[in-house]
Amino acid sequence: MFHLFDLSLRLNGFPMKEATAELDKIDALQEKDFEVHLNRKLSEIVAYHLNNNTSYREFVGKKAVENWDKLPIMTKKEFQKPLAERLSEGFTPKNVYVNKTSGSSGDPFIFAKDKFSHALTWANIVRRFGWFGIDFNSSLQARFYGIPLDFIGNKKERIKDLLSHRYRFTIFDLSDAVLEKVLQKFESKKFDYINGYTSSIVLFAKFLQKKNIVLTSVCPTLKCCVVTSEMLFDGDKLLLEKQFGVPVVNEYGASELDLIAFQNREGEWQVNSETLFVEILDDENNVLPYGKEGRVVITSLYNKAHPFIRYDIGDVGILDEKSTSKKPILKKLIGRTNDIAVLPSGKKAPGLTFYYVTKSIIEDDGNVKEFVIKQTKIDTFDIEYVSGVELTETQIQQMEKAITTYLEPGLTFSFTRKQKLERSKSGKLKQFVSLVE
Repeated sequence: MFHLFDLSLRLNGFPMKEATAELDKIDALQEKDFEVHLNRKLSEIVAYHLNNNTSYREFVGKKAVENWDKLPIMTKKEFQKPLAERLSEGFTPKNVYVNKTSGSSGDPFIFAKDKFSHALTWANIVRRFGWFGIDFNSSLQARFYGIPLDFIGNKKERIKDLLSHRYRFTIFDLSDAVLEKVLQKFESKKFDYINGYTSSIVLFAKFLQKKNIVLTSVCPTLKCCVVTSEMLFDGDKLLLEKQFGVPVVNEYGASELDLIAFQNREGEWQVNSETLFVEILDDENNVLPYGKEGRVVITSLYNKAHPFIRYDIGDVGILDEKSTSKKPILKKLIGRTNDIAVLPSGKKAPGLTFYYVTKSIIEDDGNVKEFVIKQTKIDTFDIEYVSGVELTETQIQQMEKAITTYLEPGLTFSFTRKQKLERSKSGKLKQFVSLVE
């Protein structure tokens, strides 16, 4: 078989064989040996950037830092300067992998990875997808992602799709007429897996539910569905598994880092400990024990071109109590730190709490396709939704009562029915937005 995917990575200068060999070595380590390996990699990456990266050296300061937990926390604001000023010695924008974050957190920036680090990213992704029988060289992907609409950007993505053996569906229009054409593609093509944004894939599943179709009945080659970039709720996962007839895999990643967590065959959200070190910190930057909720802070163990050391990614999560150094398990991803609703009482609540509570009522009869919640004032929330028919007064009262129970009384809500919801340029749907400073 001609391995076009592997070849395209090698031709771009990514040393895939060396990366795969490194992962094999890490996999072979016993738990106690892995801890020694991890501590060595942490010491090495800090020492490397202190010696070779002016920007990181200035960030840490002249004072020697002897303990890991005394190293300062990096945030996106540290990266709001030209890339060339952030690269380590010996690296230039021409000899590294360069990309831009999606900006879904509101702070997009350009980042870089050295070629070995990026090869490790791909080798790791290949390995994780392999858990579910997916081979990037031969398995055909049904891709529900955004795509640049400018001519050059669009063509580049289409070429990548060809090399990566994937067929891309537009997600900027997911009306029933368009979803009917999507279904026809599944009837005519032998897709092995689905991959893409959660909200778009959930919409397709609701369309199938309405037509009483299980996807594997028209596309029996389908093996799994991998959702990414947006929250996957338990109810939506059940819907996807029922309507697709295959396992649904939850992926969590960040373009500037790597694959962060990927659901394994046992249903655990297994953290990538091979190339990343994930910590959960409180508001005072203290490391929290397993089982406690806090900020997700990540160190890239191999990226020499650009420092990501104790980098606050902007998410809130919990590592499972059964985690080990070699096999950390992400128990829960609660949402982004900038998606917090501050209420009149002073109480702070993850914005997804509103979404979750409202969702349980608003979608009960299948009328509402999707919705978002915007906090416009400290006590005022606008719920925009797409539906077959308008919400009834009874449904609205039910939601207001539920939110009062879960959060606090005295909040004001407005409900606006829309033809379609506003998505970001990439096609992502931001489910909760606070417009309150």
